[in-house]
Order: sequence, then structure tokens, then C-alpha cells
Amino acid sequence: MFIRRLYPIRENAALQSRVNSFFQDLAKEGSATENGSEVAGTFVPAVDIYDNGEKVVLKLEIPGVKEEDVDIRIENQTLSVRGERKYEAEEKQENFQRVERHYGSFHRSFSLPISVDAENVGATYEAGVLKLELKKKASAQPRQIKIGAVVGAAAGAAAGVAA
Repeated sequence: MFIRRLYPIRENAALQSRVNSFFQDLAKEGSATENGSEVAGTFVPAVDIYDNGEKVVLKLEIPGVKEEDVDIRIENQTLSVRGERKYEAEEKQENFQRVERHYGSFHRSFSLPISVDAENVGATYEAGVLKLELKKKASAQPRQIKIGAVVGAAAGAAAGVAA
């Protein structure tokens, strides 16, 4: 009789590794391969978003994408950035050993806060980084309020209550 020792932690780790590999392969959605290398499909550009009080700034990394291949739109408080990094067919004859850069189309959408003025947007593209500056509405700008100062309708209400 053969006795086999079980190592559940090791077996779970192997299963987890196989599941991770499956999902990594699945994440390469829509990609066509040539000689085992990814050459076409979709990619998701990295983005940094920050708010400096006066405006919301987005920086998208899209190196290799031509300015005319980028489409930026705002509709119903949603900012959409679409584009495409095209694979140069003439380089196909260079007998590549490995192609790791992603090619194809991309699409990113961002819900904008109500405080953003959709009519006041600036876009610049430099060194492969698309920078979008979305200015906030004047009413959304931060302002300092002095203690003891009563403003607008609140002043009338405060005066009526004090009387």
C-alpha cells in the first residue's frame, strides 16, 4: 500500500498560480498574436488624476500615439478619451524576437464632478503624455470665510432671528 502525504498549502499555491495565469491571459482581450508575441489589440493607458482646488488635472500616458489619433469628448458629465496606437507594418520584416509594447485602440472614461466647468477644458500633448486641465466653476472654488462675517441670505435670516 502506498501512502501519499498531502501538502494542502503547496497544492493551493499551485492552483492559485494556475488561476492567476488564466486571468492574465484573459486580460489580453482582443489581442492577435504573431509568433507568440502580442502585436495588436487593446491597451489601457495609465492615468494620474489630481485636484489642486482650482482645477482637476488628468495625465494619460500614451507614448507612440499621434495627436490626430486621439479623440477627447465630454458628454453628460463624462470625459471620454479614445485613441489608437498603430502597429507599423514595415517593421514587421525586421524579424523581431519579442514584441512587448501594446498596439491597438484604447478608451478611458471618467465621471466628472458637478463642480467641473465642462466648457472650460484645456488639453496639451507632450512627450507621450496627454494632459487635460478641467477648471472648476467659480461657485466651486474654495474660499476663506472670516469668523463673524455673515453673507447674503444668511445675513437677513440671522438679523431676523436676532431681532
